[in-house]
Amino acid sequence: MQLTQLIQGRFADALRNITDQPLVFAQMIRATTDARFGDFQANCAMPLAKVTDAISSNPREIADRIIRDLQIDDLCDAPEIAGPGFINLRMKNSYLAEQIAEMFADARCLVSKVEKPLRIVIDFSGPNVAKPMHVGHIRSTVIGDSLTKTLRFLGHDCVTDNHLGDWGTQFGIIIYGFKHFGDPDTVASAPVAELAKLYRLVHRLMEYEKSLDSLPQQKQTVEALRQELAAATLALDGMDDKSLKKQRKMIAGLEKKIEVSEAAVFETQQKIDAVQADADLMTKAKSHLGINAAVLRETAKLHAGDEDNLQLWEQFLPHCKDEIERVYRRLNVSFDNTLGESFYHPLLAGVVEDLQKRQLARESDGAICVFLDAFESPMIIRKQDGAYLYATTDLATLRYRLQHFHADQILYVVDTRQSEHFEKLFAVAKAMGLNEVCLVHVNFGTVLGEDGRPMKTRSGSLIGLEGLLDDAVTRAREVVCDQDRLARISPPMDDAEQNTVAEKVGIGAIKYADLAHHRTSDYRFSLDKMVALDGNTSAYVQYQYARTQSILRKSGIEESEIAQQIVSLGIAVCEPEERQLALCLLRLEESLLSVVQDHAPSSLVDYLYETAKTYAVFNENCPVLKADSEASRRSRLAFVVLSGRVLKLGLSLLGIEVVDRM
Repeated sequence: MQLTQLIQGRFADALRNITDQPLVFAQMIRATTDARFGDFQANCAMPLAKVTDAISSNPREIADRIIRDLQIDDLCDAPEIAGPGFINLRMKNSYLAEQIAEMFADARCLVSKVEKPLRIVIDFSGPNVAKPMHVGHIRSTVIGDSLTKTLRFLGHDCVTDNHLGDWGTQFGIIIYGFKHFGDPDTVASAPVAELAKLYRLVHRLMEYEKSLDSLPQQKQTVEALRQELAAATLALDGMDDKSLKKQRKMIAGLEKKIEVSEAAVFETQQKIDAVQADADLMTKAKSHLGINAAVLRETAKLHAGDEDNLQLWEQFLPHCKDEIERVYRRLNVSFDNTLGESFYHPLLAGVVEDLQKRQLARESDGAICVFLDAFESPMIIRKQDGAYLYATTDLATLRYRLQHFHADQILYVVDTRQSEHFEKLFAVAKAMGLNEVCLVHVNFGTVLGEDGRPMKTRSGSLIGLEGLLDDAVTRAREVVCDQDRLARISPPMDDAEQNTVAEKVGIGAIKYADLAHHRTSDYRFSLDKMVALDGNTSAYVQYQYARTQSILRKSGIEESEIAQQIVSLGIAVCEPEERQLALCLLRLEESLLSVVQDHAPSSLVDYLYETAKTYAVFNENCPVLKADSEASRRSRLAFVVLSGRVLKLGLSLLGIEVVDRM
């Protein structure tokens, strides 16, 4: 059910005798934000009056002509012209009642399946398995999972692929750590914890070495910028107004560059100081000079098939995968495929050879590169030392997906910082003749702390995802299972039910808060706001669902019985709150199509919040169990059932579970 599209179609028919672009002007119809102006409003008369060959220059006359040709009596009350030519429409109560009755009887809530399903491969999450998942993985994981669920519900054939980082430098780090700092017995007894510990240790020593190397240059950059700022400030004297404005703008830019550069120096110095303040770390750092180069050598040996390193990789990989699988189970996220970088490694030489044969790649300073006219820098597909890069793996992955998954479309749910990489990848794919597939980079912004900076621990590493989930569940339990709330619930909640509620509300809070922001936006992470029972949170929507279930339990009537009554006696839509709820429920399909159009689940989040709020107003102003007539009671029970279904369905498409009691 798409009310807006239905009305636009009627307007397009009425506009055919007025303009040769009826669909363009029909799309100017929108749902109103103020019920005083009806349910929908068309403002096409004003722009039509400005068209060169318009039938009139008076918008109200054009609006009147549109209304005379408009066949909409079965849907709406008589249209009204307001102001300079707005056409206000109010849906008939009888029509809304018919549609709500049909929606109640339809298991899909009047959401149609697409006529031409696409085969869509969705590449999302993709962590490096050699280290614990962190907060940076949450966005790709929940956005990709929600898009998959929504596309499948609409009828598309989706194949999910978790392109794991199970090869490369991260395993070089672990192998180096095991060889130099690891204890075989300790690793055997607690492999996940010990391997993570070794990774963090080596990575920290590598960062220390990099920081020592980069700090002098960073300080030089700050000093050069300060000198440039001083010279620019001195040059202000004697400038005319126009030059002053330009010079001050340049000075402001320099001040910003200095601020960023000084922050980089401070962060680098912090990394150095933290290691130098730790005697054990300093001892290790001095004993492992050149650790970055040593790790790269271990990585190169792994790629070259060194027997010892391959054996260690095969020994460590299952434990690393177990670590991330535990997090996925908790998030209730699964994949059809988990083909990591190691799977494609044997195919990389063939990709390079193919690009060279096509004369798309050539040697440059010992490396093999693809030069693209639209980009200043080339895409490197094999380095001087013979190592391959992400671009090479992604090209091999693309070819495999086309051959084995037969994709019509591939969605890459990867953060915005990789935009140039994907622009180059798509350009090379086109040059290779891989034009039969639509490639889309579903980019997203960064998770920030409440201070507006990327969420990191004091040591500078990104915050672990599992710890974040634990914190969310703990905070959710404090909010939704506090003693005052528990005292009002009958029968009482036992510990097992409280744990279940806290887990679903806590995990749901993190997912919902992420998806509530448009994917391209950065957002600030605040647990207190996420688990609040008011405002645009999953807890609020879950609570409104729980209220629907509470009413149904108290009614003592089964849904099947309500359904039978609706079939025989229908639904009444009388009160303003009933009308608003009916209109809101009937916009479900439109919200899902909006998700697909922009690859942004935030549209569905907005819809669910609006529906939950509208249901809360209905619940407050339209007594259900104490309705003044049996017909009203029956009809409102149907609204309760349908509201619960829509909230549950919508949350499930976001990957969020509901609870029957809160």
